[in-house]
Amino acid sequence: MILSQSFLLCRSGCTRNVHSKRLITASVPFIRLGSTTLGQRAIFSNQPGMYNSELAFRYAIHRLNMDKSLLPETTVDYYVEYVNRFDSFETVQKVCKLIQVGVQAVFSPTDSVLATHINSICDALDIPNIGRSAHDFSINVYPSKQYVNYAFNDVIQYLNWTRFGILHEKENGIINLHQLSRSFHGEVHMRQVSRDSYVSALNEFKGKEIHNIIIDTNSNGISILLKTILQQQMNEYKYHYLFTSFDLETYDLEDFKYNFVNITSFRLVDTADVGVKQILKDIGLYSHHIFKKPYLNLHFTKSTVLETLEQSHSLTLSNISCEDENSWDGGLSLINYLNAVEWKGLTGPIQFKDGQRVQFKLDLIKLKQHSIVKVGEWTPHGHLNITEPSMFFDAGSMNVTLVVITILETPYVMMHYGKNFTGNERFYGFCVDILETISREVGFDYILDLVPDRKYGAKDPETGEWNGMVAQLMKYKADLAVGSMTITYARESVIDFTKPFMNLGISILFKVPTSEPTRLFSFMNPLAIEIWIYVLIAYFLVSLCIYIVGKLSPIEWKCINACDLENISIGNQFSLTDSFWFTIGTFMQQSPDIYPRAMSTRIISSTWGFFSLIIVASYTANLAAFLTTERMINPIENAEDLASQTEISYGTLDSGSTMTFFRDSVIETYKKIWRSMDNKKPSAFTTTYEDGIKRVNQGNYAFLMESTMLDYIVQRDCNLTQIGGLLDTKGYGIATPKGSPWRDKISLAILELQERGDIQMLYDKWWKNTDETCTRKNTSKQSKANSLGLESIGGVFVVLIAGIIVAAVVAFFEFWYNFRYNHKATTSQSVVNTKYNQDGILESDRNYTPPDRSFWIEISEELRYASWCMNKQKRPALRRTCSKCTIPKGQRINKL
Repeated sequence: MILSQSFLLCRSGCTRNVHSKRLITASVPFIRLGSTTLGQRAIFSNQPGMYNSELAFRYAIHRLNMDKSLLPETTVDYYVEYVNRFDSFETVQKVCKLIQVGVQAVFSPTDSVLATHINSICDALDIPNIGRSAHDFSINVYPSKQYVNYAFNDVIQYLNWTRFGILHEKENGIINLHQLSRSFHGEVHMRQVSRDSYVSALNEFKGKEIHNIIIDTNSNGISILLKTILQQQMNEYKYHYLFTSFDLETYDLEDFKYNFVNITSFRLVDTADVGVKQILKDIGLYSHHIFKKPYLNLHFTKSTVLETLEQSHSLTLSNISCEDENSWDGGLSLINYLNAVEWKGLTGPIQFKDGQRVQFKLDLIKLKQHSIVKVGEWTPHGHLNITEPSMFFDAGSMNVTLVVITILETPYVMMHYGKNFTGNERFYGFCVDILETISREVGFDYILDLVPDRKYGAKDPETGEWNGMVAQLMKYKADLAVGSMTITYARESVIDFTKPFMNLGISILFKVPTSEPTRLFSFMNPLAIEIWIYVLIAYFLVSLCIYIVGKLSPIEWKCINACDLENISIGNQFSLTDSFWFTIGTFMQQSPDIYPRAMSTRIISSTWGFFSLIIVASYTANLAAFLTTERMINPIENAEDLASQTEISYGTLDSGSTMTFFRDSVIETYKKIWRSMDNKKPSAFTTTYEDGIKRVNQGNYAFLMESTMLDYIVQRDCNLTQIGGLLDTKGYGIATPKGSPWRDKISLAILELQERGDIQMLYDKWWKNTDETCTRKNTSKQSKANSLGLESIGGVFVVLIAGIIVAAVVAFFEFWYNFRYNHKATTSQSVVNTKYNQDGILESDRNYTPPDRSFWIEISEELRYASWCMNKQKRPALRRTCSKCTIPKGQRINKL
């Protein structure tokens, strides 16, 4: 074939604004000859499907002849030959025959078998070759393969495909498969197919859960492939087919329109354009007209010359043949001229560079219910521009049901176990409420079920295999995973996450430390026991020092009874008992009845006073904190304390994000925590949060968990508390398989719910329900100080009572001692004196001795006086006499 359907690319109807010189060169003649008739030669393959190519060729000639403004006084005739695409010898012979007659340019066929032979002849003879080839003397009217590759690359990136398959045929692919596969870091499965292997290839992709497929096959086999897809029931919404053919609109897609299957492709010709519609209508009328009559000029009769047009370089008929292998002198000039041509055709703007088409526009189209619509366009300079993003992720009108997996975790997802609950009604909780709200916003139904292994998903460092919900999504056994699932780098590399609906971090759950037991002598707590001992020792030492220094210093000695010259004596005020009394009086900040006079004793007294001032001030300042603030015995305060001790065990949830955080961390403290947990495996890990909480309540165990769950627990169990702050920051998200069209739509719904405050209201509903939360004592710094109770300062009363009792006992013994002493003295000094009075009568004179009463009578009388006669100035006459005091006869003794 010499001319092909590429004539549609340069129809005259789209070039009214282009000068006639350029149009003539760009359409068919490519030669300025002074003749009124121009003959055109065409060779078509007799294979099925070449009818459209021949029709395009005939219609292009017809339009040139109809528009006299293009070729005035010129008629274009054509000659058609048919060859067998499998008979390369016949094809070469007919092409060489036409070249000998005179050919200035050749339109290559789309058939790769025929094009290969024609291209080799044109390259050897320097004849411009126009078509889809890429040779030295070729003009590729088809978009450059490099740019087409970029276009499909941009589409795949926009769709976020990280795992897809490619079905291609060896001789008919229009994209560079190896370049395309190297540009992605994901998983690409390429299968070379033929019409006989469509079924096996599709079954293989279906078995591997590959839902994104690129179809790069011969256009003639696409119809068969579409039927195979229907037979294999791969026409569901989760499948997305990207066709590399630009003729998608010509195929029957009726069976795919109502199953919401995703079919996307590019097109060169915008069939919705008014001008294109008119041309297609004219072609239809022309086809009906021309094929009812015999072909015009079935045999070429003569060769004529056009009227010469003014141009910079005149072309002459080539005088070459395949036998001589002499190249055409004008071929280079013509190919350079064609590379400089710019115009607009049915496929949009056309421009060449080094024979490759670098200016064009591809419309991105997608199958929608009832029709195929344009959703964007791609140009070499602007790249991909999506005008209808909702077409890729719009599920609002879809009546689809998604498979959603979850895991039981209070309060995110919980389950009713009653017989009256079935299906989705079995589940309730925070995440279930969010899922229900999102499903209404986005527009889908769902089936909620539990993940089989009851795990979120972690990667085995040895085998590299994933488990839990992550594995289910990777195998495309579920469409969504909802729960308290943390967004991590490792998970994001194999599945997709929506925007986080909750932010959190890792913290430490621990049992509330027991309060320090209140003791009777809590008032002694401000000073350590050793300080009390040191103060007592200092008291004794200072008292002894004052006693000794007071004895040594002469200034401390003074005269006693200085006026009694017969009994002059000296004494010292710092006796042993007085020294101890002076020291304790100074310490208690009392005014003692004795004062030091010597410089030495004053220095000791001043030093002791300063010491007492500091001790008393420190005690007073610390007393309020110890008596008004509840003190806790807390063995750990943060993660560093946890890692540096061995008495308290700790662990986390198995196969969760918290476990992988410590396992993969490079911080030394966290690495130390991981080594400890790993060495105690499996006892350090729990299968559920409930097991970890139970172990914490049993005591001597710390559970590393996510802060949101921890907050829920501590608000309901006042025996538990959070230790330290957050060890990291992350978020919960809804997980989807890689490249899922639901991710962006759900992300938008989450952002809208956050802005409206719906998610915060759900959080308050499940976390801060006053019917479930416990009443926790406020121990913040801003709270009022606790009132002091008897249990805090009761020891002071004990000391007071003990002092009173000791004083009473001492007073008793003092009274007893005085009683015994006076009783002996009175008895030993009782004498009788006899003498005569004035009358000569003999009388006896005795010292007055009170009546002899017992000790108990004496003490009872003293107590009665103290209790009954407190306001009396006189005391009862008791036996308190000395040896020098006598009582005259007949005179009563009165003592104050």
